[in-house]
Amino acid sequence: MRPAVSQMIPAMRVRRVRHGECHRFGWGCVGWHLVLLLTAGALGLAGQNARLFVSGASSKGYVVGAKLPPSGVFELVGGEWLQRGFTHPAIASIDYDRGDPNVLYLAGGNGCIRATEGGRKWRITTSWDMTELLDVAVDPHHAGTVFIALPDGIARTADGGRTWRRVEAGLARKFTKTIRVDRARAGHLLAGTESGLFASVDNGGTWRRTGDGGVTMITHLAQSPHDELVWLAGTQGDGVVRSDDGGRTWRRLGALPLGETYYQVAFDPGAKGRVAVCGWKGGVRVSEDGGGTFAERSAGLPSKQVWSVAFEPGRPGRLLAGVHEEAVYASDDAGVHWTQFGLPGWIVTSFAFVPEERR
Repeated sequence: MRPAVSQMIPAMRVRRVRHGECHRFGWGCVGWHLVLLLTAGALGLAGQNARLFVSGASSKGYVVGAKLPPSGVFELVGGEWLQRGFTHPAIASIDYDRGDPNVLYLAGGNGCIRATEGGRKWRITTSWDMTELLDVAVDPHHAGTVFIALPDGIARTADGGRTWRRVEAGLARKFTKTIRVDRARAGHLLAGTESGLFASVDNGGTWRRTGDGGVTMITHLAQSPHDELVWLAGTQGDGVVRSDDGGRTWRRLGALPLGETYYQVAFDPGAKGRVAVCGWKGGVRVSEDGGGTFAERSAGLPSKQVWSVAFEPGRPGRLLAGVHEEAVYASDDAGVHWTQFGLPGWIVTSFAFVPEERR
């Protein structure tokens, strides 16, 4: 068995594994900066030994037109960050097949990518009319079912990506930033759109707006690993909202200021009540009481421009943060102290904890 991620040394090396380069991006240079996701709790990995994958790009100092630096999907193996698959600057998020964790699904600028062999072998599954993906979510209840969030709606496959169909009935406006499948209730999904939070109880067949209090431009969704009825959602300008009834109604967390963009929210699988949020202006903030109060946790980071946060399963308080064009930073005390954890110069769009490979 590999050691837990938290046992890796903090000073990492990056080694590129050459598999060619992918040029069918079809995505602007700005949009990929804005997409973040994946918490260990949402993946149901609390207490399990997991592999750590990241998506993002080495963008510091990059000049448009120059050769692309190593970017896309990397895995932490024995203290090294190893590239998996092609060089790709626009991977927004990662999820995995619950029946076979060696199969990853990637939300890419050029489509939904099915990455087999632990992320090494890639195949684009969508066609020209489903690109610029913002999120991907694998259904744990129905084998082969995957949902993708798009600038112009939502799509679903029921056969592992061989065919796709649009599932958008009921959405007020189609721009969808994030989507999640309820791990406890088959057929129940939540989607964060530019016009608020929408729910489906028929596996995406129809959507209805939830009692979200009028919030708009949802950036991220996360389900508590401790209580399946508890959800958090980040927004652009409307703070962070919480649901205690499975997403039917929401209330704003008054301890967080309005007017900021909260790119990601994360639950600690090892500590009930501990949550983290991150954003461009506010850096990292951590709550120990489910969002009632928050403490600033950016001291020790080189910048308060933070795109992504995630707690490591199996290690309470182990928090990772992707700081804009600086590096990944890690903390063993929920952000009180930080250590550089590799990938200098990167924008990390997502952290993904995936169960160990089957032997």
